Amino acid sequence: MFLPEDHPDLLVGLGRADDAAVYRLDADRALVATTDFFTPVVDDPWSYGAIAAANALSDVYAMGGRPLFALNIAAFPESLPPEIIAAILRGGAEKVKEAGAVIAGGHTISDKEPKYGLVVIGEVHPDKILTKGGARPGDKLVLTKPLGVGVVTTGIKRGLTTDAEIEAVTRSMLALNRRAAEAASELGLRSATDITGFGLIGHASEMLVPGDGVGFRFDFARLPFLPGTLRMAEDWVYPGGAHNNREYFAASARFTGLEEWQELLCFSPETSGGLLVIVPPADEAAYLAAVEGAVTVGEVVAGEGLEVVHSRA
Repeated sequence: MFLPEDHPDLLVGLGRADDAAVYRLDADRALVATTDFFTPVVDDPWSYGAIAAANALSDVYAMGGRPLFALNIAAFPESLPPEIIAAILRGGAEKVKEAGAVIAGGHTISDKEPKYGLVVIGEVHPDKILTKGGARPGDKLVLTKPLGVGVVTTGIKRGLTTDAEIEAVTRSMLALNRRAAEAASELGLRSATDITGFGLIGHASEMLVPGDGVGFRFDFARLPFLPGTLRMAEDWVYPGGAHNNREYFAASARFTGLEEWQELLCFSPETSGGLLVIVPPADEAAYLAAVEGAVTVGEVVAGEGLEVVHSRA
């Protein structure tokens, strides 16, 4: 039986889970294709559109690619005022422009709840693709954005956040992973993923293959969090996705020295999160210097699975 992944030019497809599909055009060019969309995470329509666009663009960056163009995917209630729809689409278009790409079309349907996102097409050199595999013992685990989006946005819905916390989470979601991807390419790095709906544990676990003899060890004390995250997480302010992720990925992780609320925080979903990049020790200092806000949060070890320890426990 012929399977899609058997095609010689489909470099990344339906085989091992990854962030986008990659199709080789010639020796120097490959297309990167992805799609993502979701319901509103903030009240401001422009910000919602821009965040959804940044989130979709992130999958191209996670593959080491450069976005070229995008197509809108939208669903809006017929009762939604045209000016709100226009603001959402404008937010998406302006974020795509910031990425150096362009909106080239799209499709909209009627639905009871707003949904917006993009199909994104990018390009990458076939020899410079970032994939989820390839980690080696001794490599460093570097995270390029703070965690906690799911907790803080849940706090917003419950009226538990300050204006400063709302500003911080919005700013983080709006930030492109462009520089994080560029720096990885400049240093010749080979492995990364973006941290989104499956949370830190879920997406990190997809970078490991059972039997390869490679595991990840994260230090909870070194994980960066958005303002307000730890306060609300300790009070069990979590989105439903955190519990779903824990149920699905619990067997992938071991915890040492963490309280239960801290463990759940490692499963909590992110929106437009940062990249988790595998960095050889020799390149660690250069990568941290090149990407503002990047933090080393753990290391690759010989063994199996994921472990989260708390060095301050």
